[in-house]
Amino acid sequence: MSELFIVATPIGNLGDITYRALETFRTVDVIAAEDTRHTLQLLTHFEIRKPLVSCRAQNEEEAAKKIIELLDKGQKVAFASDAGTPGISDPGSVLVKCCREAGHTVVPIPGASAFATLISVAGPGGKTIVFEGFLSPKPGRRRARLRELMATGWAFVLYESPFRIVKLLTDIADIEYERHVVVGRELTKLHEEIVEGSAAQVRDDFAGRSSIKGEFAIFVSGNKNAQLVDQDTDE
Repeated sequence: MSELFIVATPIGNLGDITYRALETFRTVDVIAAEDTRHTLQLLTHFEIRKPLVSCRAQNEEEAAKKIIELLDKGQKVAFASDAGTPGISDPGSVLVKCCREAGHTVVPIPGASAFATLISVAGPGGKTIVFEGFLSPKPGRRRARLRELMATGWAFVLYESPFRIVKLLTDIADIEYERHVVVGRELTKLHEEIVEGSAAQVRDDFAGRSSIKGEFAIFVSGNKNAQLVDQDTDE
């Protein structure tokens, strides 16, 4: 049986690629990618040329079958999502499951993730930190889940787009306006920005901007005195 390598790639700054990741890309036979165009740019930057196979969320099961066929033939395959670590709000988990069930070895090649990057600069978060990723875009479901998360008293991390960041921060502030929040925008990229303060302060900061660009990771601190409150039921 052959090996599938799950390779973390930079979330922005190409200097964050690991030596082991580059060596893996150079030594495998095929590279599977969430977006072959994005991965091709990364490989071209480091002067690596390998055959590419598409494996995105929309075709992950079908792509897994093709990748297993390659592994069955003894070829080594690396998988990379657009940025960061595959399987964290990105494709990869289905591929890993299928390949492991087929008897192939799955090898992690660790590296960057927005979750770990934000946690490293967020300050004390307590012993438990929950990674929630993207919440539902539906207001009622989003607020209901936020209330559940905030009622646990644990710190948690969310991802959000620039189109809904103010709505998300408003929901957090409406539930508990003094809860401490740290927002990372465009982490590791040229216009990286980290904003912290109470939920109300951070909401007001972004709500007052004429335009908002970039991808966001949001750390919401824990609160041991948090209590469960009534939930919205609208969709």
